[in-house]
Amino acid sequence: MRIHGVHRRTIWLEADGSVGIIDQNKLPFEPAEARLETPEEAAAAIADMRVRGAGLIGATAAYGMYLAVRRWAKARDDVTRKEAAALDSEIEAAADLLRSTRPTARNLGWAVDTMLARVRAADHTQNAVAVARACAVEIADSDASACRAIGRHGLPIIREIAERKAGEPVRVLTHCNAGRLAFVDYGSATAPVYAAYDSGISIAVWVDETR
Repeated sequence: MRIHGVHRRTIWLEADGSVGIIDQNKLPFEPAEARLETPEEAAAAIADMRVRGAGLIGATAAYGMYLAVRRWAKARDDVTRKEAAALDSEIEAAADLLRSTRPTARNLGWAVDTMLARVRAADHTQNAVAVARACAVEIADSDASACRAIGRHGLPIIREIAERKAGEPVRVLTHCNAGRLAFVDYGSATAPVYAAYDSGISIAVWVDETR
């Protein structure tokens, strides 16, 4: 999405290894940001609906798992795989906490399980951090890529309708939380609408759900 003309995602890694989010509880009055340093803060962001929508919740859970591994590693200077049990305990606790925030959220559970599997396969502390970070980024990037693909596949349908309407707006009805803020970037069901707009197609959109 663009905020004041600058492209932004809804969640991102900061240079210091913390995680940045757009605080959706401040919208639409203030485009505020927040920083997550711990898995507890990631869980609170989900529970308090500072992040919303299936894709974004999943990405936040993935980053929350990364933050758990990062915190565990920062407390140790040189730890080998002999402390795998301690790491396993840390990430299990984070997983349970994150799952409890939205028990019915499918993206959340999938992201947590994916992170657990990847981290458990890591060799030692530093590698576990790198693996967790890479996996969380991969989950976020995959979400954004999938949404853009929806836009690419849906655009020809809207373009065909626009040609039949000979300049009249194409009317689209959307339902559920499927816009840019519900995912890491670009939106899901609304992605073809954004692609059509960017292509210069006249669009009229009805939204039948307040969020």
